[in-house]
Amino acid sequence: MDLVIFDCDGVLVDSEVISCRAHSEMLTRHGYPITSDEVLARFLGVSDREARSIIEAELGRSLPDDFETQVKQATLQCYAGDLRAISYVGEAIGSIALPKCVASSGTPEKIRHGLICAGLYDLLAPNIFSASQVARGKPAPDLFLFAAEQMQVTPPRCLVIEDSLPGVTAARAAGMTVLGFHGGSHCRAGHGDALGAGGAQMIFEDMRRLPGLILDFQAH
Repeated sequence: MDLVIFDCDGVLVDSEVISCRAHSEMLTRHGYPITSDEVLARFLGVSDREARSIIEAELGRSLPDDFETQVKQATLQCYAGDLRAISYVGEAIGSIALPKCVASSGTPEKIRHGLICAGLYDLLAPNIFSASQVARGKPAPDLFLFAAEQMQVTPPRCLVIEDSLPGVTAARAAGMTVLGFHGGSHCRAGHGDALGAGGAQMIFEDMRRLPGLILDFQAH
C-alpha cells in the first residue's frame, strides 16, 4: 500500500450523531418529518447533494435554496461544543508512516471545521478532498479516484478507512482495499458485520489496531 485514505465523519471525528440531529431538525422544520436515527439509517455516508435529491423527489418540491447553509450552520454550532475526535485516531495517524489523505462526503468548510475542532487538521492538511470536487458522491467511486489521482497513487495501492456502506461500496468500485471501522458512537450492533458483508476486507472498532492492520496489508 502506498496511500491511506480516511473518510472523515465517523472515522476521524465522532460527528455522525451531531450531524444527523442537525439534519433531522432542519428537515422537520421544512415539512419532512424525520428523526435523527432515521437520517442515520438512510443517509449515512451519502453526500448532502445526493440526500437532498432523494428528499426533494419524495417531497415533490424543492427545499429552500439555502437549505444546506442552514444545516451547515446548525451542525457547526453543535460542533463547537460537542465534537470530539474518534478515540486514539490522532495517535494512529501519527504511527502510520505512509502518505495519508481525507476523502469525505462533507463540504470543504464542514470537513475543515470538524478536523480543527477535533485537533486533527494539522495532521492531515492539505490533503483533504470533498465530494463537492467531483460529479458524483459516494457510493460512486469518483471521490476516491480523485483523491488517488491528486496524491499520484494508483487505486490498487490505496487503503481506504470507511464507516458507511456507501463509502465501502465507493472504495470497492474504485478498485481499492477498504477496512470497515465501526467504533463511532453512531454504530449500532451489527454495523461492522454489515460493512464486512458490503465488501470491507476487514472490520475493526478500535483505532489502536489500525497501524498494525496496515503493516499486515503491507506485508502481503
